[in-house]
Amino acid sequence: MSGNILVFAEHFRGALTEATFEALATGRELAGKLGRSLEAALLGSGCRDLAQQLGVAAKVHYVEHPALGDVTPDLYAEALSQLVRICTPRAVLVPLSNLTMGVGTLLAARLRAPGVNFCTAMDIQDGEIRVKAVLYGGKLEATVVPRGEPLVAGLWPGSRNPEEGKSTTPPSLIEDFRPQLPEKPQIRLKRYIEPEAGDVDIREQPVLVAVGRGIQSEENIALAEELAAALGGAVCGSRPVIDQGWLPLSRQVGKSGATVKPKMYLAVGISGAPEHLEGMRNAPLIVAVNTDPQAPIFRVAHYGIVGDALDVLPALTEAVRKRRQETHA
Repeated sequence: MSGNILVFAEHFRGALTEATFEALATGRELAGKLGRSLEAALLGSGCRDLAQQLGVAAKVHYVEHPALGDVTPDLYAEALSQLVRICTPRAVLVPLSNLTMGVGTLLAARLRAPGVNFCTAMDIQDGEIRVKAVLYGGKLEATVVPRGEPLVAGLWPGSRNPEEGKSTTPPSLIEDFRPQLPEKPQIRLKRYIEPEAGDVDIREQPVLVAVGRGIQSEENIALAEELAAALGGAVCGSRPVIDQGWLPLSRQVGKSGATVKPKMYLAVGISGAPEHLEGMRNAPLIVAVNTDPQAPIFRVAHYGIVGDALDVLPALTEAVRKRRQETHA
């Protein structure tokens, strides 16, 4: 085997995702420790220009086929497996997102290779790749030493700084590869379910005020919205709030929602179930408000307030507004 590190480059609607650059950052570090090269695999149809942005990789394999215009995990896994058998990497790093969640799992199965999902960190010790991964919905964190090659690692978004995987220079080499794919695939993309018109993208917000059951009623979400407006951010929620219909699905954070990494995440009335923590635990600043001092959310929070959300939210909003007035006076 060549022993190089191969990163699957995820893209959507003409743009590489931040998760791709996170994967490149991890891949570059691994390749450096192994003394090997970093390569990238870009799959799609008519998107070869995107390879110019993958300059962190020494080589980019551009995999072109009309059937790869939209992401379907079975076709992408098949195309990627054909490439892997030729370039023989030691490990394949695949970003985990709603778009490409099944690609890595199917790839490992096709290659009969070890696969580890929900990876939060990777390292080299004694010449072996070691992977930290969250298991059972985030209830456990395990260190895994895979046996066999290539390792297929599904990387959990938000674990690395994407800027570390970006480069202003293009890759040294771009090679074209055309896979053999079925003319009539069994699974086809029908449509993307879009967020409600005019709604914000919570993944792009610098500040998020997240509400859970502790907000008590839909009417009280207005208190969170006032604080979010004062902080220059947006409101999101845990699954129970979304299931009640108090916020749209596009505002859900967690395993079955979005993975976010704002500058500040303020969790109000959220107990901290593992499924929710998976979507926000990597935010650089987490503030939690809960009436239960033993709530799991306090284990990941940098600052905590034990109190009723309905009392704390107005007090925080007033304090933020007062501070801003003093700053601009």
